[in-house]
Amino acid sequence: MTTRAKLTVYSALATALASLCLIPLLTTKGWIAHAVLVVAAVAAVGAGLRRTPFYRWTVPVGQLLVLFVLLLVGFASSGAVFGGVVPGTESVRGLGQVLAQGFKDVQDYAIPAPPSPGLRLILVGSVGLIAVAVDAVAVTYRRSALAGLPLLALYSVGNGLAGDEGSWLWFATAAAGYLVLLFAEGQDRVSRWGRVFRGAERGEGGPGALGQNGRQVGVLALVLALLVPAFLPGWGSGLLLTGSGTTAGRAGGAGVSSLDPMVALTGALPNPRNVELFTYVLSGPGAESSYLRTGALDAFDGAAWERRSSSTIAFGGAMPDPDGLKNAELPTLTGNVAISNQLDEAWLPVAYPAKSVELPDTSAWQLDPVTASLIPTRKRAIKGIAYGFTSLDVQPTATDLRKAPAAGERVGRQYLEVPALPPVVEKTALDVTRNAKTTYDKMEALRAWFTNGSQFTYDTTVKPDSGGDAIARFLTDRRGFCVHFASTMAVMARMLKVPSRVALGFTPGDTKGNNTYTVTDAMYHAWPELYFEGYGWLRFEPTPGRGVQPDYADPVSAPATQPTTAPAPQPQVTAPVQVPSANPDCDAKARRTGDCGDRRDTATGAGDESLLPSGRTLAVLGAVLLLLALLLTPMVWRTLLRRRRLGAGGRRRPGGPGPGGLTDAQVLAAWEELIDSAWDLGIPPDDSRTPRAAARRIAESAELDEASAAAAGRVAVATERVLYARSAEIGGPLAADVRTAREGLRAHAGRRGRIRALLLPPSSAQLRWRISEALLTARLAARSRTARAAGAVTGPVRRLLTRRRDRGGPDGGHGAGRS
Repeated sequence: MTTRAKLTVYSALATALASLCLIPLLTTKGWIAHAVLVVAAVAAVGAGLRRTPFYRWTVPVGQLLVLFVLLLVGFASSGAVFGGVVPGTESVRGLGQVLAQGFKDVQDYAIPAPPSPGLRLILVGSVGLIAVAVDAVAVTYRRSALAGLPLLALYSVGNGLAGDEGSWLWFATAAAGYLVLLFAEGQDRVSRWGRVFRGAERGEGGPGALGQNGRQVGVLALVLALLVPAFLPGWGSGLLLTGSGTTAGRAGGAGVSSLDPMVALTGALPNPRNVELFTYVLSGPGAESSYLRTGALDAFDGAAWERRSSSTIAFGGAMPDPDGLKNAELPTLTGNVAISNQLDEAWLPVAYPAKSVELPDTSAWQLDPVTASLIPTRKRAIKGIAYGFTSLDVQPTATDLRKAPAAGERVGRQYLEVPALPPVVEKTALDVTRNAKTTYDKMEALRAWFTNGSQFTYDTTVKPDSGGDAIARFLTDRRGFCVHFASTMAVMARMLKVPSRVALGFTPGDTKGNNTYTVTDAMYHAWPELYFEGYGWLRFEPTPGRGVQPDYADPVSAPATQPTTAPAPQPQVTAPVQVPSANPDCDAKARRTGDCGDRRDTATGAGDESLLPSGRTLAVLGAVLLLLALLLTPMVWRTLLRRRRLGAGGRRRPGGPGPGGLTDAQVLAAWEELIDSAWDLGIPPDDSRTPRAAARRIAESAELDEASAAAAGRVAVATERVLYARSAEIGGPLAADVRTAREGLRAHAGRRGRIRALLLPPSSAQLRWRISEALLTARLAARSRTARAAGAVTGPVRRLLTRRRDRGGPDGGHGAGRS
């Protein structure tokens, strides 16, 4: 392996090892395989471009272009054209949207964050950019020591964001990769130095000893860097972290950790690990069907649901009075929750509306009084805690809700805002509810339409968007999961003048007996909350096959006929909808929620995120690399052929059989290079002419200057002497003459001709001829071998038949003698 090839491999290895420090930033590790694949692709493209005669600055430019294409393929393939293979303009726009969402997720998430597409794009793209920088500095410009700067930046950012999740192991791997890169370049420098100073032996300070000493110093420095900090006194957070270490974000409030529960939900549902998040004991009349709510999003801007207000207040244990609830003398639910170590970042789950919450440390939580949500003030505040709560069990009847008065002006002003949306949203809402008279009947008609009559398909593989375009697409495709059902019904309710918001939390847990329930990450859920004057915010369940319908859900309220103008039902597709089981252990509550089936049998819930890129990504990547290889093949082949020819024509061999000590093959190689160079630059070959006549034609056609014409003439004379004379001598090597003549040809060809000669050299047609000849030779050889094999098999049979025919038959003419 050449030094440049070693540096290419080691620079990619150094980047991959340094990127491992980013693993703690997300809850899953599958993205790191995509990042390593991008690093390998960047290194391969750089290695290929460095073998071309391009300027060095074009190598990182080409790598950046390939990196951009890979990111388009990996994160915005929905806008691709030609069968979804080639990225188009929609892909670029989609990539920008994913990136913008990623920056928003950076503000919304605490570490470790769910693997949203935006966050994975930021991480994979950052690793790719570092790979380009390291490869350019260490390999293209041969400054391996400076390559430590981008590697240090990657490690510093990753380890700084990881905080307590950081480890000395990430430093060790990053430093080891950097040392390997330095060793590779140092070995090359020392070996070249050793060719000058040959006197010292390996054991006396020669190149081998220098290289060995360098490796020992590097390893010793790494060991000291790992061990010495363990014996130093602890220091503060320094310049970067000057507070208590809490994560402040968009949620606002002093020290509030802004972990958006919508983001947590969309990160967990597509790939649930089926791990136990918490258990709870709940007693009361509606315990079996109660949801545990973590928060609510009450503002819709056309792109996503968010919290309207970012203000929070200190929490002392008492919850605010439920908004709009007139009767406070209601049955209560009493619960005790034990959070496992698997849930370390979340808002506090309680049954809504809660009256009070007993926490071991109330200072770790802030209260959002608008949505009655408890938000942590520091990282991992919820991990492993146990707490209790008391909530009201609000269960009006359908008749009560039909008689509920209209919402007041304050509630209407805050919860009826809807931006401009595609017309299909409002049209569908009006069509579905056109036969309903009361507010409740309209909402129940919407709920029943989603769950019963329209054959919507629950599918967690759909992109978890909740904007206007996503809602219109959801109504057309009729595929999605709870995020789409909840956000769509909430928006439709506002269009029908019903205050609404989107609540998030967990569906009822699996019962373990004695009022004890277990909740896993597959039970994350979203649902709409609708406001009814006198009863406050009530839960509705539009997601088919998920959750539990409240007692006030009235099947009689469903529309008698489906709206004729609504989109036609789409065929069912394979989706991870839980199918109720006939298992006798499946209780009534589990049958209502659709959770009797094995959760691990879902189509998308098989464990963690895949460590391997998708088949589509690999196929597109392979197609892109194949296309690049095909485009670069003529140029690379022509460049390698030129180097081989000029190298052969430039080395003199004293005593050799050809002119000036050159072999006949070397002289003819120089002549072929001159002819092909003229061909590439617009002068096709003429095999009917002698070498001197051909050189004269080239000089006249290209209007060569005197020096270039003389150089071409010397190559032609040497070629004729090889072809026609017994022996001859010339004054110098032919490689210099070929280069001189070629420069004259390039000067005459102009810029367009030079670019064509570089990218699509006409003489590369010889490659096609050679491949055709090789294929023809192989085909004839295979045909010959087949004929010989057939002859070896059929020959004995033919000879046997011939002998029998010559003997007059199988009896040999002796049949009559037997009678």
